[in-house]
Amino acid sequence: MPKLVVVNRAGEEKTIEAKAGVSVMEAIRDNGFDELLALCGGCCSCATCHVYVDPDFAGAVTPLSEDENDLLDSTDHRTEMSRLSCQLEMSAALDGLKITIAPED
Repeated sequence: MPKLVVVNRAGEEKTIEAKAGVSVMEAIRDNGFDELLALCGGCCSCATCHVYVDPDFAGAVTPLSEDENDLLDSTDHRTEMSRLSCQLEMSAALDGLKITIAPED
């Protein structure tokens, strides 16, 4: 199973296993991180699963969709590494992906 490195808002880092084919949001939620609200459940209709992708993986994740881009515009904490974790699907190519949970708006 691919590994996912999650940095919470306190800066604590934890490595979890994430089944290929699940979203990063689902992997985070299913491993007990309660900071990631993910209110829409992964429908790409809110920005409450906002994370920062480690720059080393910028070229490995899928491109930003127009809907995701629009939703990220609604957050005060957007950076060039911002993504919605519900739109990132775990795969062998993302083994070792490091993400940081963005501050809450």
